[in-house]
Amino acid sequence: MTEPSARHVVIIGSGAVGTVSALECLRAGHRVTVVDPGVPGGEQASSYGNAGWLSSHSVIPPAEPGIWKRVPSYLADPLGPLAIRWRYLPRVLPWLARYIWAARTGRQITETARAMRTLLADAPRLHAGLAEEAGLGHLIERRGLLHVYPDRAAFAADAAAWAIRRAVGVRWLELSADELRQREPTLHRRYTFGVMVEEAGHCRDPGGYVAGLADLARARGATYARTRATGFRLDAGRLVAVETEAGAIPCDRAVVAAGARSGALTASLGDRLPLESERGYHVMIAGAEAGPRTPVMASDAKMVVNAMDGGLRAAGQVEFAGLDAAPNWKRAEILRDHLTGMFPDLPATVPAERIRMWLGHRPSMPDGRPCIGRARRTGDVVYAFGHGHVGLVGSARTGRLVAQLVGGEAPEIPLAPFDPGRFL
Repeated sequence: MTEPSARHVVIIGSGAVGTVSALECLRAGHRVTVVDPGVPGGEQASSYGNAGWLSSHSVIPPAEPGIWKRVPSYLADPLGPLAIRWRYLPRVLPWLARYIWAARTGRQITETARAMRTLLADAPRLHAGLAEEAGLGHLIERRGLLHVYPDRAAFAADAAAWAIRRAVGVRWLELSADELRQREPTLHRRYTFGVMVEEAGHCRDPGGYVAGLADLARARGATYARTRATGFRLDAGRLVAVETEAGAIPCDRAVVAAGARSGALTASLGDRLPLESERGYHVMIAGAEAGPRTPVMASDAKMVVNAMDGGLRAAGQVEFAGLDAAPNWKRAEILRDHLTGMFPDLPATVPAERIRMWLGHRPSMPDGRPCIGRARRTGDVVYAFGHGHVGLVGSARTGRLVAQLVGGEAPEIPLAPFDPGRFL
Protein backbone atom coordinates (compact mmCIF):
# COMPACT_ATOMS: atom_id res chain seq x y z
CA MET A 1 0.00 0.00 0.00
CA THR A 2 3.00 2.30 -0.40
CA GLU A 3 2.27 2.88 -4.08
CA PRO A 4 0.86 6.36 -4.85
CA SER A 5 -2.00 4.77 -6.81
CA ALA A 6 -3.22 2.69 -3.87
CA ARG A 7 -6.62 3.82 -2.60
CA HIS A 8 -9.18 2.91 0.00
CA VAL A 9 -12.18 1.59 -1.93
CA VAL A 10 -15.58 1.06 -0.34
CA ILE A 11 -17.63 -1.46 -2.29
CA ILE A 12 -21.35 -1.30 -1.58
CA GLY A 13 -22.81 -4.76 -2.10
CA SER A 14 -21.46 -8.26 -1.47
CA GLY A 15 -23.21 -10.11 -4.28
CA ALA A 16 -21.34 -11.65 -7.19
CA VAL A 17 -20.45 -8.30 -8.79
CA GLY A 18 -19.39 -6.64 -5.53
CA THR A 19 -17.40 -9.65 -4.36
CA VAL A 20 -15.45 -10.07 -7.60
CA SER A 21 -14.89 -6.30 -7.66
CA ALA A 22 -13.41 -6.55 -4.15
CA LEU A 23 -11.02 -9.29 -5.25
CA GLU A 24 -9.93 -7.39 -8.34
CA CYS A 25 -9.41 -4.15 -6.42
CA LEU A 26 -7.31 -6.05 -3.88
CA ARG A 27 -5.33 -7.56 -6.74
CA ALA A 28 -4.64 -4.02 -8.00
CA GLY A 29 -3.18 -3.08 -4.61
CA HIS A 30 -6.07 -1.12 -3.11
CA ARG A 31 -7.44 -1.34 0.41
CA VAL A 32 -11.02 -2.60 0.35
CA THR A 33 -14.03 -2.33 2.64
CA VAL A 34 -17.24 -4.11 1.61
CA VAL A 35 -20.49 -2.70 2.99
CA ASP A 36 -23.60 -4.87 3.04
CA PRO A 37 -26.16 -5.67 5.76
CA GLY A 38 -26.40 -9.24 4.47
CA VAL A 39 -24.02 -12.19 4.39
CA PRO A 40 -22.17 -12.78 1.08
CA GLY A 41 -23.91 -15.59 -0.77
CA GLY A 42 -26.79 -15.54 1.71
CA GLU A 43 -30.41 -16.26 0.81
CA GLN A 44 -31.21 -12.54 0.60
CA ALA A 45 -28.98 -12.19 -2.46
CA SER A 46 -29.68 -12.90 -6.11
CA SER A 47 -26.25 -14.52 -6.09
CA TYR A 48 -27.69 -17.26 -3.89
CA GLY A 49 -30.76 -18.24 -5.85
CA ASN A 50 -29.96 -17.78 -9.53
CA ALA A 51 -29.97 -20.57 -12.11
CA GLY A 52 -26.19 -21.05 -11.92
CA TRP A 53 -25.72 -20.60 -15.67
CA LEU A 54 -22.41 -19.21 -16.91
CA SER A 55 -24.02 -18.49 -20.25
CA SER A 56 -21.58 -16.47 -22.31
CA HIS A 57 -24.18 -16.58 -25.08
CA SER A 58 -26.89 -14.77 -23.05
CA VAL A 59 -26.52 -11.63 -25.14
CA ILE A 60 -30.14 -11.12 -26.21
CA PRO A 61 -32.11 -8.63 -24.06
CA PRO A 62 -35.35 -9.91 -22.51
CA ALA A 63 -37.53 -7.64 -24.66
CA GLU A 64 -38.06 -8.13 -28.38
CA PRO A 65 -39.75 -6.15 -31.18
CA GLY A 66 -43.52 -6.12 -30.79
CA ILE A 67 -43.47 -7.01 -27.09
CA TRP A 68 -45.87 -4.13 -26.39
CA LYS A 69 -48.66 -6.28 -27.84
CA ARG A 70 -48.25 -8.73 -24.96
CA VAL A 71 -48.55 -6.24 -22.08
CA PRO A 72 -52.32 -6.87 -21.65
CA SER A 73 -51.65 -10.60 -21.23
CA TYR A 74 -48.94 -9.86 -18.65
CA LEU A 75 -51.54 -7.97 -16.64
CA ALA A 76 -54.30 -10.52 -17.18
CA ASP A 77 -52.34 -13.64 -16.21
CA PRO A 78 -50.75 -13.28 -12.75
CA LEU A 79 -49.08 -16.69 -13.11
CA GLY A 80 -47.66 -16.39 -16.62
CA PRO A 81 -43.90 -16.54 -17.32
CA LEU A 82 -43.92 -12.72 -17.18
CA ALA A 83 -46.48 -10.97 -15.02
CA ILE A 84 -47.14 -7.44 -13.78
CA ARG A 85 -49.11 -6.90 -10.58
CA TRP A 86 -51.87 -4.38 -11.22
CA ARG A 87 -51.17 -2.24 -8.19
CA TYR A 88 -47.53 -1.89 -9.26
CA LEU A 89 -48.35 -0.87 -12.84
CA PRO A 90 -48.31 2.94 -12.28
CA ARG A 91 -44.83 2.72 -10.79
CA VAL A 92 -43.34 0.38 -13.39
CA LEU A 93 -45.00 2.00 -16.40
CA PRO A 94 -42.16 4.47 -17.20
CA TRP A 95 -39.65 1.60 -17.02
CA LEU A 96 -41.83 -0.55 -19.27
CA ALA A 97 -42.03 2.26 -21.82
CA ARG A 98 -38.22 2.38 -21.99
CA TYR A 99 -38.13 -1.43 -22.09
CA ILE A 100 -40.41 -1.54 -25.12
CA TRP A 101 -38.65 1.35 -26.87
CA ALA A 102 -35.19 -0.22 -26.43
CA ALA A 103 -36.33 -3.32 -28.33
CA ARG A 104 -38.43 -1.72 -31.03
CA THR A 105 -36.25 -2.99 -33.92
CA GLY A 106 -33.89 -5.85 -34.62
CA ARG A 107 -31.05 -3.36 -34.99
CA GLN A 108 -31.35 -2.32 -31.35
CA ILE A 109 -31.32 -5.96 -30.27
CA THR A 110 -28.18 -6.58 -32.33
CA GLU A 111 -26.40 -3.55 -30.85
CA THR A 112 -27.12 -4.77 -27.34
CA ALA A 113 -26.01 -8.29 -28.26
CA ARG A 114 -22.67 -6.99 -29.58
CA ALA A 115 -22.11 -5.06 -26.37
CA MET A 116 -23.12 -7.91 -24.10
CA ARG A 117 -20.88 -10.33 -25.96
CA THR A 118 -17.84 -8.21 -25.04
CA LEU A 119 -18.87 -8.42 -21.40
CA LEU A 120 -19.68 -12.14 -21.31
CA ALA A 121 -17.25 -13.76 -23.76
CA ASP A 122 -14.84 -16.11 -22.01
CA ALA A 123 -16.69 -15.68 -18.69
CA PRO A 124 -16.66 -19.43 -17.86
CA ARG A 125 -12.86 -19.41 -18.05
CA LEU A 126 -12.63 -16.30 -15.89
CA HIS A 127 -14.91 -17.86 -13.28
CA ALA A 128 -12.95 -21.09 -13.33
CA GLY A 129 -9.80 -19.11 -12.55
CA LEU A 130 -11.45 -17.27 -9.66
CA ALA A 131 -12.84 -20.52 -8.28
CA GLU A 132 -9.40 -22.16 -8.38
CA GLU A 133 -7.89 -19.22 -6.48
CA ALA A 134 -10.52 -19.71 -3.77
CA GLY A 135 -10.08 -23.50 -3.63
CA LEU A 136 -13.53 -23.94 -5.16
CA GLY A 137 -12.61 -25.30 -8.57
CA HIS A 138 -15.15 -28.10 -8.20
CA LEU A 139 -18.02 -25.60 -8.25
CA ILE A 140 -17.40 -24.39 -11.81
CA GLU A 141 -17.98 -26.80 -14.67
CA ARG A 142 -17.33 -25.97 -18.32
CA ARG A 143 -19.29 -28.68 -20.13
CA GLY A 144 -21.70 -26.55 -22.12
CA LEU A 145 -25.37 -25.64 -21.72
CA LEU A 146 -28.36 -27.17 -23.47
CA HIS A 147 -31.51 -25.55 -24.88
CA VAL A 148 -34.32 -28.01 -25.60
CA TYR A 149 -37.36 -27.58 -27.85
CA PRO A 150 -40.40 -29.72 -28.56
CA ASP A 151 -39.38 -29.76 -32.24
CA ARG A 152 -37.36 -27.92 -34.88
CA ALA A 153 -40.32 -25.66 -35.64
CA ALA A 154 -40.18 -24.33 -32.07
CA PHE A 155 -36.47 -23.65 -32.55
CA ALA A 156 -37.25 -21.89 -35.83
CA ALA A 157 -39.57 -19.55 -33.92
CA ASP A 158 -36.43 -18.35 -32.08
CA ALA A 159 -34.44 -18.10 -35.30
CA ALA A 160 -33.97 -14.32 -35.14
CA ALA A 161 -32.35 -14.49 -31.69
CA TRP A 162 -30.08 -17.36 -32.68
CA ALA A 163 -29.06 -15.55 -35.86
CA ILE A 164 -27.99 -12.56 -33.79
CA ARG A 165 -26.02 -14.84 -31.48
CA ARG A 166 -24.24 -16.31 -34.48
CA ALA A 167 -23.48 -12.82 -35.81
CA VAL A 168 -21.68 -11.90 -32.57
CA GLY A 169 -19.62 -15.09 -32.50
CA VAL A 170 -21.69 -17.71 -30.66
CA ARG A 171 -21.52 -21.22 -32.07
CA TRP A 172 -23.57 -24.31 -31.19
CA LEU A 173 -24.38 -27.90 -32.03
CA GLU A 174 -27.85 -28.93 -33.15
CA LEU A 175 -29.09 -32.23 -31.71
CA SER A 176 -31.67 -34.57 -33.21
CA ALA A 177 -34.18 -36.45 -31.07
CA ASP A 178 -31.88 -39.48 -30.89
CA GLU A 179 -28.81 -37.40 -30.03
CA LEU A 180 -30.79 -35.53 -27.40
CA ARG A 181 -31.97 -38.81 -25.88
CA GLN A 182 -28.41 -40.12 -25.67
CA ARG A 183 -27.29 -37.00 -23.84
CA GLU A 184 -30.35 -36.67 -21.59
CA PRO A 185 -32.01 -40.06 -21.13
CA THR A 186 -34.35 -38.91 -18.34
CA LEU A 187 -35.69 -35.88 -20.25
CA HIS A 188 -39.31 -36.16 -21.38
CA ARG A 189 -39.59 -37.47 -24.93
CA ARG A 190 -41.72 -34.55 -26.02
CA TYR A 191 -38.45 -32.67 -26.49
CA THR A 192 -37.12 -33.73 -29.90
CA PHE A 193 -34.62 -30.98 -30.76
CA GLY A 194 -31.71 -29.50 -28.84
CA VAL A 195 -29.05 -26.80 -29.12
CA MET A 196 -25.78 -27.36 -27.26
CA VAL A 197 -23.62 -24.27 -26.58
CA GLU A 198 -20.29 -25.86 -25.77
CA GLU A 199 -18.44 -22.70 -24.74
CA ALA A 200 -20.74 -22.10 -21.75
CA GLY A 201 -20.57 -23.50 -18.24
CA HIS A 202 -22.37 -23.57 -14.93
CA CYS A 203 -21.93 -23.22 -11.19
CA ARG A 204 -22.92 -26.05 -8.86
CA ASP A 205 -23.62 -23.75 -5.89
CA PRO A 206 -23.85 -20.01 -6.66
CA GLY A 207 -24.36 -18.97 -3.04
CA GLY A 208 -21.45 -21.12 -1.84
CA TYR A 209 -19.29 -19.80 -4.67
CA VAL A 210 -19.87 -16.15 -3.77
CA ALA A 211 -19.39 -16.91 -0.07
CA GLY A 212 -16.09 -18.64 -0.87
CA LEU A 213 -14.88 -15.72 -2.97
CA ALA A 214 -15.75 -13.39 -0.08
CA ASP A 215 -13.69 -15.58 2.25
CA LEU A 216 -10.78 -15.22 -0.17
CA ALA A 217 -11.24 -11.44 -0.19
CA ARG A 218 -11.11 -11.40 3.62
CA ALA A 219 -7.98 -13.56 3.60
CA ARG A 220 -6.38 -11.03 1.27
CA GLY A 221 -7.21 -8.11 3.55
CA ALA A 222 -10.73 -6.93 2.77
CA THR A 223 -12.82 -5.63 5.66
CA TYR A 224 -16.55 -6.35 5.79
CA ALA A 225 -18.98 -3.92 7.43
CA ARG A 226 -22.40 -5.46 8.17
CA THR A 227 -24.40 -2.28 7.71
CA ARG A 228 -26.39 -0.46 5.04
CA ALA A 229 -24.89 2.35 2.95
CA THR A 230 -27.09 5.43 2.80
CA GLY A 231 -25.15 7.97 0.72
CA PHE A 232 -21.87 9.74 0.05
CA ARG A 233 -19.96 12.64 1.53
CA LEU A 234 -18.28 14.87 -1.03
CA ASP A 235 -15.92 17.81 -0.67
CA ALA A 236 -15.44 20.01 -3.74
CA GLY A 237 -16.51 17.15 -5.97
CA ARG A 238 -14.19 14.60 -4.37
CA LEU A 239 -15.42 11.63 -2.37
CA VAL A 240 -14.35 11.71 1.27
CA ALA A 241 -16.63 9.09 2.85
CA VAL A 242 -19.47 6.63 2.35
CA GLU A 243 -22.30 7.25 4.79
CA THR A 244 -23.79 4.17 6.46
CA GLU A 245 -26.31 3.42 9.17
CA ALA A 246 -23.33 2.70 11.44
CA GLY A 247 -21.51 5.95 10.61
CA ALA A 248 -19.25 7.32 7.90
CA ILE A 249 -16.44 5.28 6.36
CA PRO A 250 -13.65 7.56 5.03
CA CYS A 251 -12.45 6.47 1.58
CA ASP A 252 -11.02 7.62 -1.74
CA ARG A 253 -13.29 5.65 -4.08
CA ALA A 254 -16.64 3.88 -3.86
CA VAL A 255 -18.37 1.26 -5.98
CA VAL A 256 -22.16 0.92 -6.11
CA ALA A 257 -22.82 -2.79 -6.66
CA ALA A 258 -25.94 -3.17 -4.55
CA GLY A 259 -28.01 -4.90 -7.20
CA ALA A 260 -31.69 -3.99 -7.27
CA ARG A 261 -31.19 -1.70 -4.27
CA SER A 262 -28.67 0.54 -6.01
CA GLY A 263 -31.21 3.12 -7.17
CA ALA A 264 -31.45 5.14 -3.96
CA LEU A 265 -27.66 5.44 -3.80
CA THR A 266 -27.32 6.72 -7.35
CA ALA A 267 -30.24 9.11 -6.78
CA SER A 268 -28.39 10.57 -3.79
CA LEU A 269 -25.76 11.71 -6.31
CA GLY A 270 -28.38 13.09 -8.67
CA ASP A 271 -28.35 10.11 -11.03
CA ARG A 272 -31.93 8.85 -11.20
CA LEU A 273 -31.47 5.71 -13.23
CA PRO A 274 -34.29 3.42 -14.44
CA LEU A 275 -33.45 0.39 -12.32
CA GLU A 276 -36.18 -2.18 -11.73
CA SER A 277 -36.47 -5.52 -9.96
CA GLU A 278 -37.37 -8.45 -12.20
CA ARG A 279 -38.49 -10.76 -9.43
CA GLY A 280 -37.46 -14.36 -10.10
CA TYR A 281 -38.27 -17.62 -8.31
CA HIS A 282 -36.66 -20.99 -7.91
CA VAL A 283 -37.64 -24.38 -6.56
CA MET A 284 -35.14 -26.96 -5.29
CA ILE A 285 -35.78 -30.68 -4.88
CA ALA A 286 -33.35 -32.45 -2.55
CA GLY A 287 -32.33 -35.98 -3.49
CA ALA A 288 -34.00 -35.77 -6.90
CA GLU A 289 -34.55 -39.11 -8.61
CA ALA A 290 -33.87 -37.66 -12.07
CA GLY A 291 -32.51 -34.58 -13.73
CA PRO A 292 -30.29 -33.34 -16.55
CA ARG A 293 -26.66 -34.29 -17.01
CA THR A 294 -26.12 -30.86 -18.57
CA PRO A 295 -28.06 -27.80 -17.34
CA VAL A 296 -31.12 -27.33 -19.54
CA MET A 297 -33.22 -24.39 -20.68
CA ALA A 298 -36.71 -25.58 -21.64
CA SER A 299 -38.18 -23.38 -24.36
CA ASP A 300 -41.80 -24.17 -23.53
CA ALA A 301 -41.49 -23.72 -19.76
CA LYS A 302 -39.16 -20.68 -19.98
CA MET A 303 -37.03 -22.00 -17.14
CA VAL A 304 -33.56 -23.36 -16.45
CA VAL A 305 -32.99 -26.72 -14.74
CA ASN A 306 -29.62 -27.34 -13.10
CA ALA A 307 -28.48 -30.26 -10.91
CA MET A 308 -26.65 -28.49 -8.10
CA ASP A 309 -24.86 -29.69 -5.01
CA GLY A 310 -27.92 -28.90 -2.89
CA GLY A 311 -30.48 -30.50 -5.17
CA LEU A 312 -32.23 -30.14 -8.50
CA ARG A 313 -33.03 -26.46 -9.12
CA ALA A 314 -35.56 -25.00 -11.53
CA ALA A 315 -35.31 -21.22 -11.89
CA GLY A 316 -37.26 -18.73 -13.91
CA GLN A 317 -40.34 -16.50 -14.00
CA VAL A 318 -40.38 -12.72 -14.28
CA GLU A 319 -42.65 -10.72 -12.01
CA PHE A 320 -42.88 -6.94 -11.69
CA ALA A 321 -44.13 -6.10 -8.20
CA GLY A 322 -41.30 -4.10 -6.59
CA LEU A 323 -38.81 -4.86 -3.87
CA ASP A 324 -41.20 -5.09 -0.94
CA ALA A 325 -44.26 -7.00 -2.16
CA ALA A 326 -44.87 -10.42 -0.61
CA PRO A 327 -43.88 -13.49 -2.65
CA ASN A 328 -46.45 -15.28 -4.75
CA TRP A 329 -45.37 -18.84 -4.09
CA LYS A 330 -47.77 -20.15 -6.73
CA ARG A 331 -45.14 -19.00 -9.21
CA ALA A 332 -42.58 -21.33 -7.61
CA GLU A 333 -45.17 -24.11 -7.61
CA ILE A 334 -45.52 -23.65 -11.38
CA LEU A 335 -41.77 -24.21 -11.69
CA ARG A 336 -42.10 -27.36 -9.59
CA ASP A 337 -44.89 -28.67 -11.81
CA HIS A 338 -42.95 -27.92 -14.98
CA LEU A 339 -39.94 -29.68 -13.48
CA THR A 340 -41.78 -32.90 -12.65
CA GLY A 341 -43.32 -32.77 -16.11
CA MET A 342 -39.93 -32.44 -17.81
CA PHE A 343 -38.47 -35.44 -16.00
CA PRO A 344 -41.03 -38.27 -15.71
CA ASP A 345 -38.83 -40.25 -13.31
CA LEU A 346 -39.45 -37.59 -10.67
CA PRO A 347 -42.43 -38.42 -8.44
CA ALA A 348 -45.58 -36.55 -9.42
CA THR A 349 -45.90 -35.43 -5.81
CA VAL A 350 -42.65 -34.57 -4.07
CA PRO A 351 -42.78 -34.55 -0.25
CA ALA A 352 -42.83 -31.00 1.10
CA GLU A 353 -39.76 -31.58 3.27
CA ARG A 354 -37.68 -32.15 0.13
CA ILE A 355 -38.75 -28.89 -1.55
CA ARG A 356 -37.37 -25.39 -0.99
CA MET A 357 -38.69 -22.26 -2.69
CA TRP A 358 -36.99 -18.90 -3.09
CA LEU A 359 -37.65 -15.40 -4.42
CA GLY A 360 -34.96 -12.96 -5.51
CA HIS A 361 -34.56 -9.65 -7.31
CA ARG A 362 -32.78 -9.36 -10.65
CA PRO A 363 -31.48 -5.78 -10.98
CA SER A 364 -32.55 -4.83 -14.49
CA MET A 365 -32.14 -1.88 -16.82
CA PRO A 366 -34.75 -1.45 -19.58
CA ASP A 367 -32.30 -1.94 -22.46
CA GLY A 368 -30.86 -5.19 -21.09
CA ARG A 369 -27.40 -3.73 -20.45
CA PRO A 370 -25.89 -3.10 -17.00
CA CYS A 371 -24.62 0.27 -15.84
CA ILE A 372 -20.82 0.22 -15.62
CA GLY A 373 -19.22 3.63 -15.35
CA ARG A 374 -18.75 6.72 -13.21
CA ALA A 375 -21.24 8.95 -11.42
CA ARG A 376 -21.80 12.35 -13.03
CA ARG A 377 -21.08 14.41 -9.92
CA THR A 378 -17.82 12.71 -9.09
CA GLY A 379 -15.53 10.33 -10.89
CA ASP A 380 -14.65 8.83 -7.51
CA VAL A 381 -17.87 6.76 -7.48
CA VAL A 382 -18.17 3.84 -9.90
CA TYR A 383 -21.47 2.17 -10.78
CA ALA A 384 -21.62 -1.59 -11.42
CA PHE A 385 -25.18 -2.91 -11.32
CA GLY A 386 -28.21 -3.69 -13.45
CA HIS A 387 -27.04 -6.99 -14.94
CA GLY A 388 -30.54 -8.47 -14.99
CA HIS A 389 -30.43 -12.16 -15.92
CA VAL A 390 -26.63 -12.28 -16.31
CA GLY A 391 -25.34 -11.07 -12.94
CA LEU A 392 -23.40 -14.21 -12.08
CA VAL A 393 -21.84 -14.80 -15.48
CA GLY A 394 -21.19 -11.08 -16.02
CA SER A 395 -19.57 -10.54 -12.63
CA ALA A 396 -16.16 -11.91 -13.62
CA ARG A 397 -15.39 -9.29 -16.24
CA THR A 398 -17.37 -6.56 -14.46
CA GLY A 399 -15.11 -6.90 -11.41
CA ARG A 400 -12.05 -6.43 -13.62
CA LEU A 401 -13.61 -3.34 -15.21
CA VAL A 402 -14.39 -1.88 -11.79
CA ALA A 403 -10.78 -2.25 -10.70
CA GLN A 404 -9.63 -0.60 -13.93
CA LEU A 405 -11.99 2.34 -13.42
CA VAL A 406 -10.95 2.70 -9.78
CA GLY A 407 -7.28 2.72 -10.78
CA GLY A 408 -7.74 5.15 -13.65
CA GLU A 409 -6.71 2.53 -16.22
CA ALA A 410 -8.13 2.01 -19.69
CA PRO A 411 -10.97 -0.55 -19.49
CA GLU A 412 -10.38 -3.84 -21.28
CA ILE A 413 -13.59 -3.50 -23.31
CA PRO A 414 -15.41 -0.40 -24.62
CA LEU A 415 -17.72 0.90 -21.88
CA ALA A 416 -19.78 3.34 -23.94
CA PRO A 417 -22.67 0.83 -24.32
CA PHE A 418 -22.82 0.47 -20.53
CA ASP A 419 -22.37 4.15 -19.62
CA PRO A 420 -24.98 5.13 -17.00
CA GLY A 421 -25.21 8.49 -18.76
CA ARG A 422 -27.24 6.91 -21.57
CA PHE A 423 -30.28 7.31 -19.33
CA LEU A 424 -29.54 10.83 -18.10
